[in-house]
Amino acid sequence: MINDSAQHRGHMGDDGSGESHFTVDIVAAAFAGQSRVARQRMVNAALGNMMREKVHALAIKARAPGE
Repeated sequence: MINDSAQHRGHMGDDGSGESHFTVDIVAAAFAGQSRVARQRMVNAALGNMMREKVHALAIKARAPGE
């Protein structure tokens, strides 16, 4: 997980905490045979309440091994 918040300082959604914008780059066997949307939903579910309470923006790069 990469914290991109500094690049968005002063933009909409920046709460001043320095923890509002992120990129996640993940490779997992669980993504094999899943659509891009299904993979994103899996990542969002794993992050749980953090997505609703802290994270304003999340870029997701989700791949199965070998992709």
